[in-house]
Amino acid sequence: MTPAFPPLPIPTATLGELRVRDDAGNPSKPHTDDEGGAPLRCCLRSSAEGERIALVSYAPLRRWAAATDIDPGAYDEQGPVFIHAEDCGGPTGENPGYPWARPGALRVLRCYDRRGHITGGRMLELPEDPRAAFETALAEAFSDPGTAQVHVRAVEYGCYHFRVDRP
Repeated sequence: MTPAFPPLPIPTATLGELRVRDDAGNPSKPHTDDEGGAPLRCCLRSSAEGERIALVSYAPLRRWAAATDIDPGAYDEQGPVFIHAEDCGGPTGENPGYPWARPGALRVLRCYDRRGHITGGRMLELPEDPRAAFETALAEAFSDPGTAQVHVRAVEYGCYHFRVDRP
């Protein structure tokens, strides 16, 4: 079943740029994942042992703001994300739902308006039914008509997981 608020991977064009140089200006340094389990933001699944991946710095709000000709000001932030070292084709649809949603995980949902300014947020500890918890939290976020998008991040490391746009 498709979620009411579908999670979005990093856009394909952005991935192409990040595979050359990341948002902190660093060249990409692909490596073979010896263990597997890295959360890949290109296809919204975990890596498998032996896959070629890269850890890059990504500034999702900055890129969205540039594409929409706005200035997020102080709300701009960047952080580390894993991506495939080469084009993977994006999500396959095999795992519809919210990625990396294990019970007990802590997530922060940050709401942004059309100007790229933060308008709210909340922490979410995922229960036994993480999908229902995400659906409820995202419905609450989008009940504010000013919310244009929500970013979901891991609390533990602050890593960006995915974006959800207003349906």
